[in-house]
Amino acid sequence: MKLTIERLASLSQQDELDLAKIWPQQTVAQWRAWLDAPENRIFAARFNDRLLAAVKVSVTGENAHLNDFNVRELTRRRGVGLYLLEDTLRQMPDVTCWQISDDGVDAGQRNAWGLFLQAVGFVPNAWGWEKRLTR
Repeated sequence: MKLTIERLASLSQQDELDLAKIWPQQTVAQWRAWLDAPENRIFAARFNDRLLAAVKVSVTGENAHLNDFNVRELTRRRGVGLYLLEDTLRQMPDVTCWQISDDGVDAGQRNAWGLFLQAVGFVPNAWGWEKRLTR
């Protein structure tokens, strides 16, 4: 089966179980509340009917902030995060400024995180990372 990136409009019982592995510190109620706000979205990487990675997106006009970007540990370093990030940006062509912070990134992973973001075109700034697109 092919890896796909999809916007989650609702959560199935299996989605909830998978998101609990991606974001173990969060609850189903938090995800549902996030999805209830019209400016918020959740994008996820799905393979064999299971979610392997996810990111929350909050949109304000042409700006979007990526939150809680995470790939399940067993799936890391296989391109899933890259595909999730690239396809999320592609699916939202009206956004011209993407932002993501280092909040929640484990100190031991910060270097790898920074290298990953630089590889996909983000640049560091005072509060995190930013990528500007021209349309």
